[in-house]
Amino acid sequence: MGNEPFHTLKPTVWIGKQGCTGAIVDEIRMQLKTRPAVKIKWLRSCEIDPEDVSRRAGARLVQVRGRTMILGARSPKP
Repeated sequence: MGNEPFHTLKPTVWIGKQGCTGAIVDEIRMQLKTRPAVKIKWLRSCEIDPEDVSRRAGARLVQVRGRTMILGARSPKP
């Protein structure tokens, strides 16, 4: 990703009508091991709390716009 702005990222995780399942959380964690940020979109019919998703994934909530969020890897604590 480098210095690219977040709006150039393509969504790599989609949350469907089943909501944020354990499999979705696992996928977010796996992607954050290989990339600095993950873009996530969800359906209008889903009630998603971006802060809850980031907490469950152990990630940092970077940005929320509409039904799209960007999660980043947490910095290791010193």
